Amino acid sequence: MYLQLLKSLNRLHPRAWDFVQLSRMDRPIGIYLLLWPTLSAVWIAGHGSPTVANVLIFGLGVVLMRAAGCCINDFADRKVDGHVKRTADRPLASGRIKPREALALFAILVGVSFLLVLCTNAQTVWLSFGAVALAACYPFMKRYTYYPQVVLGAAYSWGIPMAFTAAGAELPASAWLLYIANLLWTVGYDTYYAMVDRDDDLKIGVKSTAILFGDSDRTIILTLQMLSLGCLLLAGNAFVLGGWFHLGIVGAALCFGWEYWSTRKLDRDSCFKAFLHNHWAGLLVFIGVVLDYALR
Repeated sequence: MYLQLLKSLNRLHPRAWDFVQLSRMDRPIGIYLLLWPTLSAVWIAGHGSPTVANVLIFGLGVVLMRAAGCCINDFADRKVDGHVKRTADRPLASGRIKPREALALFAILVGVSFLLVLCTNAQTVWLSFGAVALAACYPFMKRYTYYPQVVLGAAYSWGIPMAFTAAGAELPASAWLLYIANLLWTVGYDTYYAMVDRDDDLKIGVKSTAILFGDSDRTIILTLQMLSLGCLLLAGNAFVLGGWFHLGIVGAALCFGWEYWSTRKLDRDSCFKAFLHNHWAGLLVFIGVVLDYALR
């Protein structure tokens, strides 16, 4: 139903579907991976009763900024995506969209996101500039460092401190535990994603943690995921979260264990499925946070 609705946009404009694909709105997994930890922070910052305004601002902000990130990512990779099997048919790589059009859509999405942030407060507005900077520079990092996933993790986690300042409270040190937890988790699942393209990336000279980790990739990913859960437990203790939150952590740990086991053959399909599967881990933690506050 969702995809049919998006495809129906072509009735409004014959190139609409190209821009849907550019912003990856037809593949919402990135929205989910960004949404669950951001909403978890919104709930914790609001002590279990976040304002409707903050839920809408951060929910819509996730959708818009993820779409903006995809636009600038494809702009940065427009000359290499055509050499990678998985990305060869993307709108920019195939020439269906021009580079200046991708930059224009990026600017529009960031502009609308900024209008949302203006509905919060000055501290959150200032923090939002960091989000834009990280989103804009991440796609270019794979040319200079084997740690682009760390930059992505920093970008994907930036909504967490913003959620606390938007709630009108001081930014507690414990909030950075949530930030670090999400950064570690992001590096883990995006390494699974990079493992799908590792052979192609080696040929064209693109760097990633999948290449850096080499034969130890799955073990390092699992370690990062467990460290992420450890940070979440410390944060949960600081924010006095109880049994339901811990049950969500257990569920996430089981997800990570399944991913480690399912990728033992290191084939592309299993690595991609492991990447997608992380959505469930994030969702379980978020459900744990919501239930812990709701059922006290």
